[in-house]
Amino acid sequence: MFHIVLFGLILLTIAGSFVNLFESLGDHERLYGASLITVISICLLFFFFFCRIFPARAQDRAIRAEENLRHFVLTGKLLDPRLTIRQVIALRFASDGEFVALARRAAEEQMSQDDIKRAVTAWRPDYHRA
Repeated sequence: MFHIVLFGLILLTIAGSFVNLFESLGDHERLYGASLITVISICLLFFFFFCRIFPARAQDRAIRAEENLRHFVLTGKLLDPRLTIRQVIALRFASDGEFVALARRAAEEQMSQDDIKRAVTAWRPDYHRA
C-alpha cells in the first residue's frame, strides 16, 4: 500500500497540481491557490521519501552498532573503520565462525556488498529487519 498505492496517488496529485497551475497562469485569482497546491504536492513527495529514508538510515546505524558489538565480543576489537555501512550490512549474514575473517577480508579487499554475501558459507538469517 505504501510504495505502490500511496506513491501513485502522490504522483497523480502532483500531475494534477501542475495541470491546475498551468491552466491558472492566465487567471490571477486562481494562480495563488494553484501555486500553493503545487508546492504542497511537492512537499508531500519529499515527505513520502523521508518517511522511508530516515527509518532505514536509523536501522543501518543500529546494524552497525550490533555488528561492532559482535566483532568486539569475538575479537576484543571494533570493526575496521574502512568498512562502509553497506559492507557491514552484508556482513550481518555471516555466522560467527566466518564473520571475523570475512570482515577483515572485506576491509582489505574493499569487497562489494554482493561479493560479501556470496562469500558467506554459513548463512545467518536476519528475521528482525523491518
